[in-house]
Amino acid sequence: MNIADFVRLFHLRAPNLMWFLGAGASAAAGIPTAYHLIWRFKQMMYCSEQHVPVQACSDLGDPVLQRRLQQYFDGKGTFPPRGSDEEYASYFEAAIPNEGDRRRFLEGLLLGASLSYGHIALAALMRMGKVRITWTTNFDPLIEDAVNLVYGSTGRLVIATLDAPHLATVAIREERYPIVVKLHGDFRSRRLKNTGQELRGQDSELRKHLVETCSRFGLAVIGYSGRDESVMEAVEEVAGKKGFPFGLFWFHRADSPPGKRLERLVERIRDSGCEAEIIEVETFDELMADLLVLLPDVPDEVQKHLSQKRSIISELPVPGVRGVWPVVRLNALPMLSYPSMCRRVVCEIGGAREVREAVEKAEAKVIATRRQVGVIAFGEDSEIRRAFDGHKITEFDFYAIEPRRLRYESAENGMLREALCKALERERPIKVFRQRENRLMVVDRERETHDLFRSLRKATGGLSGKVPSTDVGWAEALKLRIEYRMDALWLLIEPSIWVDGASETKVLKVSRDFIRRKLASRYNLAWNNIISAWCDVITAFQSECTVRAFGITDGCEASFTISGLSGFSWRERKR
Repeated sequence: MNIADFVRLFHLRAPNLMWFLGAGASAAAGIPTAYHLIWRFKQMMYCSEQHVPVQACSDLGDPVLQRRLQQYFDGKGTFPPRGSDEEYASYFEAAIPNEGDRRRFLEGLLLGASLSYGHIALAALMRMGKVRITWTTNFDPLIEDAVNLVYGSTGRLVIATLDAPHLATVAIREERYPIVVKLHGDFRSRRLKNTGQELRGQDSELRKHLVETCSRFGLAVIGYSGRDESVMEAVEEVAGKKGFPFGLFWFHRADSPPGKRLERLVERIRDSGCEAEIIEVETFDELMADLLVLLPDVPDEVQKHLSQKRSIISELPVPGVRGVWPVVRLNALPMLSYPSMCRRVVCEIGGAREVREAVEKAEAKVIATRRQVGVIAFGEDSEIRRAFDGHKITEFDFYAIEPRRLRYESAENGMLREALCKALERERPIKVFRQRENRLMVVDRERETHDLFRSLRKATGGLSGKVPSTDVGWAEALKLRIEYRMDALWLLIEPSIWVDGASETKVLKVSRDFIRRKLASRYNLAWNNIISAWCDVITAFQSECTVRAFGITDGCEASFTISGLSGFSWRERKR
């Protein structure tokens, strides 16, 4: 299941689907995740015990520093291994032993937090009756703040914490929605759960409610790693009772693959006859934004708040080589020009599938799809007519591609994407494959010595090969998407690895592990070099380039001019 599948499903099951939010859901609001806090705790203890200035260990994302810190704590022999589920609790308790001090530490983290788009969208879904019950392991008040913004008060919101678990009992029984249950307490609470012993001793009443409600509802989990044993045990208990009648949907980021325990849980639920899916998602904000796409009745005042949060990008001059540098390089290339017209054919044909079948049957060099106004297509006029002559053409003219229809996954958006992929495949030494909603531009292994790959070969160390212990081939690849933002069309690129199709389960697992290891070793500098190298392939080492899907002069050509300079973000200047 992908995001688009879930969005459609959500609006059918929304009243019967609960949400479970972990720390990742608050990351965009400026609150560190457990992963970042683990390194913060290691930094605190290392610097204090070794008398090292914290400035010397400031870049906690530096792999060299991480190795130094990890070697130090591994040498002690008293801490869990890196990546262990007990790592967060163990280091938090060791760095800050006192519960009161831990509460003050968390309060300090929350001072710099601000509402994210995702929390406002969640509150909007609550107001429209699409989200009734939300569980969270977070201490922050972001959900309450969002509800206050969207509702105008928090009067209708029921909040149950470790200090008042009975509120959940009454509210769930009386169906007083929306309800937020804070399993680990609130930052204002006298009771918090952070350490190993505390997490293992999950409040029995709140856990009981989680098990009971999951036996009646479905559950969507976002931003949660499954690190604390008590919550995972509760979810597994539900699975053992054939719970989740409306499904379990567990979202994870591409750089945080699901663990074995979660995979076993999903299989167990599926075996019981219920639906369970692990779905890759970019961020909590993006998921919440997608859920609002199919809602036509979002109140105007809510739209205003959402628009204010969404407007976080603006145009800036390109910085010079000297002086201030961009804070973050983006993986988006501006499309300086793209097709604004295509052919329109009115004929007696069915939907998009019948259109594709007609093109394939005629073996026509045409890119086409269906709209209510007729078939819209790129290609030579003679090829388009040959594809649809058998369906009694009554009109044959032009169709204007409106920018507003490129803002979402429309027929026009999909047709431009297909045309761009065809243009790149025609003019570059690559092949394009379909992978769910993405298109993958893959190094053509028969032409990998082409000069266009010299930067990519240097950046990656190799363009293709065999997956170890298999006969399956792999090659460097690039995920392609197009999006319309800031009144412009952008080509979004994401380096990846393509593996030839394999049906054996064992080979699939080895291939996935191989891809995961290969991508995980690419840190910021390597990632930047690889993106630059792919830009060189796309633009043929030019500052900008034009590619054409057909290379024709008659009919409607699909021509794209792409800039080799990617977008970037710049630190906001205070006025």
